[in-house]
Amino acid sequence: MKYAGMPFGMWMLFAGSFQKQLTAVLGYDTDISKAITKKAKSEYRRIIAGLPEFEKGDRFKMNLVNCAMIGAFILSMPQRPEVERLTDYYAKSMMTAPMQWFWRKSGKSKFTEKDIADMKATAALKAADRNPYSWNMEFYEYPDGSGYEGRFTKCGICVLMKELGLYDLTPALCHLDYTMSEADGVTDFVRQYTLASGGSYCDCGYKRKKL
Repeated sequence: MKYAGMPFGMWMLFAGSFQKQLTAVLGYDTDISKAITKKAKSEYRRIIAGLPEFEKGDRFKMNLVNCAMIGAFILSMPQRPEVERLTDYYAKSMMTAPMQWFWRKSGKSKFTEKDIADMKATAALKAADRNPYSWNMEFYEYPDGSGYEGRFTKCGICVLMKELGLYDLTPALCHLDYTMSEADGVTDFVRQYTLASGGSYCDCGYKRKKL
């Protein structure tokens, strides 16, 4: 994968937040946080260079780029964080003010005809059959009309985290689904299983929030 383009853009958008939360959440002082960020940038570029390009229409490229970024920061930390602290760190690093605005805006199109059509197209693509760093998903609408579920049988984040030797920390990344759902203001996120916790699939259920 080329660094120019989305990976570069994502670094510019989030590196400052990741550095800030090193101090706010993980307790590193300013100088160490700067040193971690400098090292993480090199790690991030190395990880990105080893990834394949995603095919057109694959909506999950950004997910993997985000995984590469958090992976680079973890590998650059003097001490490996525990899952609970990493969960808090990752959520606060990702949910910047612009991202909170983005998710509120995206909530306005949730459950629309276009949203449903996009989910069905993603399920039909089965991109992980050709790219192990992508995702395969099945799509189910709840019969009572309360929302829908994406059921993932292959997950690019799981693949990359295993390669980076960080697989035990994957649940911290999975939890961001709850944070993003809360930010959109219109859905309640429900889940029973994840691949990272030993399930046969990851279920991502989105139910219309009851007003």
